[in-house]
Amino acid sequence: MGDIAKGALTGAWSLLVGWVLPTAINLAVLTTVLLPSLRRVPALGHAADLVAGRGALAFLTASLMVGLVLNALQNPLYRILEGYLLWPSFAYEHGCRRHQALRRRLTDRLLLMRLERRAADSSLSPIHRADLTLLLHSPHLARHRRLDRRSTVTRRALLQERLARYPVGDGHLAPTRLGNAIRRFEVYAYDRYQLDSQLLWNELTATAPEQARRQVDTARTSVDFFICLLYGHIALLLAAAATLTSAAGTAAVAAAAVVLCVLIPVWYRCAVSATDEWAAAVRALVNVGRHPLAASLGLDIPKELAAERTMWSLVSRLPRIPYHEHAAALDHYRRPPARTSDDTT
Repeated sequence: MGDIAKGALTGAWSLLVGWVLPTAINLAVLTTVLLPSLRRVPALGHAADLVAGRGALAFLTASLMVGLVLNALQNPLYRILEGYLLWPSFAYEHGCRRHQALRRRLTDRLLLMRLERRAADSSLSPIHRADLTLLLHSPHLARHRRLDRRSTVTRRALLQERLARYPVGDGHLAPTRLGNAIRRFEVYAYDRYQLDSQLLWNELTATAPEQARRQVDTARTSVDFFICLLYGHIALLLAAAATLTSAAGTAAVAAAAVVLCVLIPVWYRCAVSATDEWAAAVRALVNVGRHPLAASLGLDIPKELAAERTMWSLVSRLPRIPYHEHAAALDHYRRPPARTSDDTT
């Protein structure tokens, strides 16, 4: 009973902090700043009077209900910001090309800084010296070269952190920063172990240690908070724009619209930064959770990493494609059935 209550409280905490709390913040801005002006908009005046007449109970009820709806819609809300939903093909391709160039530029900047440090110690091979010459004459790095030469260890670590928010391989790139930041840990298990964690996510979380699962839920809550806050600010901005286009606009509404325009990209960047903890939690879940996952599937993980990658590749194919006789290769990794007391007698 205690475990059930603990699980319910954990799920409720993620819901409250990730979706209900930012919804309440947005509704507070709506009621204190925009609601007086919305009353003077003919199309919204009646709804504003209804909301204002309910008081605190209406505020709490609206925060809870809207938060629950947004939580139910979190997948499409995320996919829009990741660049997978409602994005035209030309915008998707342009975004992928842009982030491909940004990732290459970050890689070249870090490589140039590393080669220049090694060149100062006269420890460069002829191949690396040729790479250094190419990077020094690269026009894409010209405006960063002077600043990078004066950069400290902390700045280099920040550049490495930005680079780490991209997935491995150009084929996994997304058209947005948030999409790439999330995609990096979605492909982590497949890149390291050939384990399709997206396809086997339910099996992985069902067998992983409880602490690892809790870390993933807690880390995602921070990203949910900023995503919900961002969408709420967009809705508030639209309401403020509707008010300003009518005769009901005030200086307070105009100031609120300016502040909202400034905060929306801030919350987006905060969401991208918050994915670092989420990525670390998913990485830990994969590293420690694949062993109990294999045991629950009746498999023994081989000692060799190459053999383990082959095993997880076969496991990932089972739920993805119809059964094929090649799947019988998993018999090599299956555990022998446990002997019961009846077998021994």
